[in-house]
Amino acid sequence: MNSTASAATIFTKPISPEVEISSDLNGLQPLLQRLDLLITKAISAIQTRGKSQAELGLSWLQTTEISSEQTSIQIRENSLLAWLQKTFNLSTFDLDILTIVLAPELDKQYERVYAYLQDDMSNRIPTVDLVFNLLCSSIPEKLSRRKHFTTNAPLIHHRLLHLSSEATLLSQHLILDSQIIRFLLHQPGLDSRLTSCCQLLEPTASSEFIDNLYLQTDVQNKLELLITEDWQKQQPLLLYFQGGDRTGKCRTAQIIAKNLEVGLLVTDLAKMLEDKTNFESKLQLLWREAWFFNRLLYVENFDILYLQENQISLSTFLKELEKNRGITIFAGVQNWIPTATGVKGLITIPFTIPLVNQRRECWQNHLQIAQITIDDNQLNILSNRFRLTPYQIADAVATAYNKTRWQSNTTSSVGNNSNLFVNLCSAARAQSGHNLATFARKIEPKYTWDNIVLHPNQLTQLRDICKEAEYQDLVHQKWGFAEKLSLGKGLNVLFSGSPGTGKTMAAEIIAHDLQLDLYKIDLSQIVSKYIGDTEKNLNHIFTAATNSNAILLFDEADALFGKRSEVQDARDRYANIEVGYLLQKIEEYEGIAILTTNIRSNMDEAFERRLRFIIEFPLPDVKHRHLIWQKIFPKNAPCSPTLDLEFLAQNFEITGANIRNIALSAAFLAADDGGVIEMVHLIRAMRREYQKMGQILRDKDLGKYVDLR
Repeated sequence: MNSTASAATIFTKPISPEVEISSDLNGLQPLLQRLDLLITKAISAIQTRGKSQAELGLSWLQTTEISSEQTSIQIRENSLLAWLQKTFNLSTFDLDILTIVLAPELDKQYERVYAYLQDDMSNRIPTVDLVFNLLCSSIPEKLSRRKHFTTNAPLIHHRLLHLSSEATLLSQHLILDSQIIRFLLHQPGLDSRLTSCCQLLEPTASSEFIDNLYLQTDVQNKLELLITEDWQKQQPLLLYFQGGDRTGKCRTAQIIAKNLEVGLLVTDLAKMLEDKTNFESKLQLLWREAWFFNRLLYVENFDILYLQENQISLSTFLKELEKNRGITIFAGVQNWIPTATGVKGLITIPFTIPLVNQRRECWQNHLQIAQITIDDNQLNILSNRFRLTPYQIADAVATAYNKTRWQSNTTSSVGNNSNLFVNLCSAARAQSGHNLATFARKIEPKYTWDNIVLHPNQLTQLRDICKEAEYQDLVHQKWGFAEKLSLGKGLNVLFSGSPGTGKTMAAEIIAHDLQLDLYKIDLSQIVSKYIGDTEKNLNHIFTAATNSNAILLFDEADALFGKRSEVQDARDRYANIEVGYLLQKIEEYEGIAILTTNIRSNMDEAFERRLRFIIEFPLPDVKHRHLIWQKIFPKNAPCSPTLDLEFLAQNFEITGANIRNIALSAAFLAADDGGVIEMVHLIRAMRREYQKMGQILRDKDLGKYVDLR
C-alpha cells in the first residue's frame, strides 16, 4: 500500500451491500454491521500506531475489543442464517468467520480492506490470521480458537468452509463453499459442480402433460398424498420408480414437483459415476443441493449400482444416503433387491406398460388431436400389437402424421391417405427394440403370404399363429386366462426342417402380417465359454425384448435349446444349467419367439412342452417345386416363353432356397448374354448350384437339355 492515509479513504463508512434478499439480508445484516465496526477499529488502530509499528504484526490486535452491547448479536429466528446455525451446530464465532469470508461476495471493497489489513495488496482473500486478528483480543484467545479450524470442527467437517494448503494454519486462506454462498444469498440456479450430471426443471406442466400420465388413479393419489405429507413434515422418504418407461417416470416426478410447487433436481447417476474420483463429494453436494434449496430430488439410472464393478460406488452411495434428509425418487429398470447394507424403507412404484384398453384410449386421444381417423379394427391392432407408453404413442402419431404429409405433400389429405395406417405401424415399431441391437440383427420383412409355397396344413398353422397374436389380449385379459397361467403367456413357436425349406421366410411373413419388427438373435454373441456369461447374455436379451414390440428369431436354436446330456464333468453340469435357465426364460417371456432347427430330434423334450406351435417344413414335392419355380421370377424379369419349369420341378429335388439361388444366377448370366432368361442359363446355374452343394449333376438328369452349357 502507498500510505495509511489512502487506506482510510477506502473504508470511511460501514458497508451496506445492495442485495435485496430480505430486510436483514437473511440474518446477515447484524453480523455485517459488527464486522464493519471491527474493521473500522482495526484500521483506526493501524493509523494511530503508525505503519512502522504495524509492520511488527502485533500493533493493532489489542485495540480491537468492542463493548458487550456490540457483541450481543440477535439473529432473526426464521432467517436462513439461523437455520444454518441450528442445523450444523455453529457457534457465534463460527458465524463471524462465515461473515468475514462471505462479505466480499456482497461488496468488492472488503477485498481491498482485507489486502490492507494483511499488508499485501495481492492477498485479498481472508486468512486464518486475519480472522484471529479481527475477532480475538489476545494471543491466548487465538490459541483457543484454533479448534474452529480442525477437521472435526463444524465448519470444516460439514464442508461449509475450505482451507487452502499453505504450510502454517495462520497463512491458510479461507474459502466459503459456493453452495453455502448461494444458499445464504438465496441465489437461484444449479451448482456449477453438478451441471455435468444434473439439470434443474422448474415446476411447470401443461394440462396435456398431465394427461399423458397413466398411473392408476388410486396409485397416483396414494403417491401424491404420501409425498405431500412427508414433505410438510420435512421427514426423509425414499421411492423407487421401477420400469422401462424413462419418460413416464420423469414426467410423473415433474407432476409431483409441480404439486409441491418446487423445482425438480434430476440427476443421472451413470454420468456421476464417470468421475469416480469425485463421486463421494458430488453425492454430498447433490443431497445438500436438494436439501438447501427445497427441491425434489430425482435420481435416474439407480440400478447401475447393481453392477459388480460398481460395488465400491454402491457402498459409498449407501453410506452417503444415510445422511439424506429430504424426499428422493430413484428410477431404474431392474427390480430393487435389498442388500445387507441396503436402503431401509424404500417404496417401489412399478411403472409397467399400460393395459390394452389404456393404450387404446391413448391412441384415440392423440389421433383425435392430430385430426386423424382410422377404423376400429386398425385402432385395435395398434393398441393390441404395440406395448407402448403414452409418450411413445404420442410420438408415433406425430411421426406418422408428418411422414404422411411428406408423402402426400399436403395436410388436407392426411386423414384419408392410404399409407397412414402403414406409417402409424412403422412409427410404432420405431419406438422400441433399440436395446436388442447388441445381440440381434434386425430383419426387414419383405415376404408376404403370396411368396411362400407350403402344404395347406403348414400354411394353416402359420395363419393360426397370427390369429393367436391378434387375439392374445382378448383371451388372456378379457376372458381371464391370464389368471390361470403363471407362466407360458407368450407365443413360442418351433420351425423344424432342412435348410432352405422356408423357415426364415415364414418368420418374415408372420412379422409382416403382424406389422412387427423381426430380430434375428446372433448366437455367436450369446454363447460364451465362460461360466455364467451365457445366462447373463440371455437375461439381457429377454429384458430388452420385454417391451420391444418385436418377434425374436432364434435361428439354429438347437445350439442353445439342445438336449441336456448326462453329467460326466463340470462342463456338462454347467451346460445343462444353461439349457435349464433358457427354458425358464422362454417360458417367462410373454412376447413372440420363433425358433428354427434343422433336426427336431436335437431339441430338448422339456422345451417342446413349452411351445405353442411346432411346424414341420418338409422338402417340397414336384407340385410345390413347380409353384416355387413359377413364383420365383419377378414380373419385370425377361423370361423366355420356352422355359420348361415343369421339367425342372420334376427332375431336380431341391429346396426353395436352391431354386431362388438358381433363378438369380440365371438372371445374371442372361444379363450378360442377350438380356433374356433362357433354359441354357437355368441349366448352367443348376450346375453351379449342385457344385456348391457338393453334389454331382448327372447327364441323365438333364434329359433333353444335356447339351446346354
